Amino acid sequence: MMTMKFTLAPLSLVSILALSACAGIDHHNTSQFLSIQDGRAVLVDGVGKVGKAPDSLALIELKGEKLRLHSDLVMPTSLVGPPASIAILPNKKYALVTAATKLDPNDSNKVVPSDIISLVALGSGSESLKVVDSISLGAGPSGLAVNREGDLALVPNRAAGTVSVVEIKGQKLTEKQKITIGDKSGPSQIVITPDGRRALLTRDGDNQISILDINGSNITLNKKTIYAGLKPYSIDIDSSGKYAVVGNLGGGQGDADTISLIDLSMDPPRVVDTITVGQTPEGVSFSPNGKLIGVTVINGSNKPKSSSLYGEAVYKLFGIQDGRLEYLSEAKGGHWLQGQAFTPDGRNVLVQDAYNQEIRLYKIDGKKVSDTGEKLKMKAAPAAIRYWN
Repeated sequence: MMTMKFTLAPLSLVSILALSACAGIDHHNTSQFLSIQDGRAVLVDGVGKVGKAPDSLALIELKGEKLRLHSDLVMPTSLVGPPASIAILPNKKYALVTAATKLDPNDSNKVVPSDIISLVALGSGSESLKVVDSISLGAGPSGLAVNREGDLALVPNRAAGTVSVVEIKGQKLTEKQKITIGDKSGPSQIVITPDGRRALLTRDGDNQISILDINGSNITLNKKTIYAGLKPYSIDIDSSGKYAVVGNLGGGQGDADTISLIDLSMDPPRVVDTITVGQTPEGVSFSPNGKLIGVTVINGSNKPKSSSLYGEAVYKLFGIQDGRLEYLSEAKGGHWLQGQAFTPDGRNVLVQDAYNQEIRLYKIDGKKVSDTGEKLKMKAAPAAIRYWN
């Protein structure tokens, strides 16, 4: 090999930054997430207590595998229901937040159903978050979805057995329609297909998944019903619109619960695979490229330590191979895990630990997930979380 000598000239700041970028160092690579905290949700050795902290919506920043609380806003939120109570509008200027429960106004030691949905102005990321409108829907509004035009939201009212169709016009919310699902149906989370023509609704009360047909602002309940498993709860659709994955919550008695894969390209859509994941799959999410499925598994961590069913929570990764679910890897840690949010490049995922009131940062290398050890302490129990910017 030929050896050559070079004379190095002083580098300008521009040159240094350019070389740093070539070396894979991005000094401006900051991701922002919205996270809700429920001040009432407290778990002490498997027993639910009523906390006194305020509810809040927090703006979380991730930079260089370090988490930081940018700011937070005291407002109605809730852990109850699937960890999907935030929906960010396509223009990224606003977010919708549901609150399924609240303190009993007559007894601060009790929790009762709420009916509030709020519209939050997000600004540019530097100014404070601000609630610009709130309306009452049915009891227990939960895992909602917004259409691709950003002018319509579908909101399951879990305690009321209905779905509200909400118009979004500027900074004004208006309920335009209420679809009856059933008193004991427990409508939990709704997701809209990328083409905007259909929505899937989990019903943990009667073990069904409904299909809703969307024609502009006209929403109708399809006669077709999908059956996946016991108490379908959390649900997500991949970016291509081919697959949906649903978490089947089970009975909470220590049985090994499941997730199911739904092929949306079939007519009618149907379950094509189901796989065991452990006790209580609380939340399911596709990675941005649709190749990975993350599952927050409570795994008995919400039970008393003396219980034979008690265990450490676990975050599991799955893939899809030849139309079937494939287990990939897992990372143990935390208790009473709730929501999750991938970074846009799919290399990290933020996981909500409600018991320890913290957000955990996991790293994804190909098909392997591992705990970075980075945690952000919050003021109350984190539940839903969404990537924003």
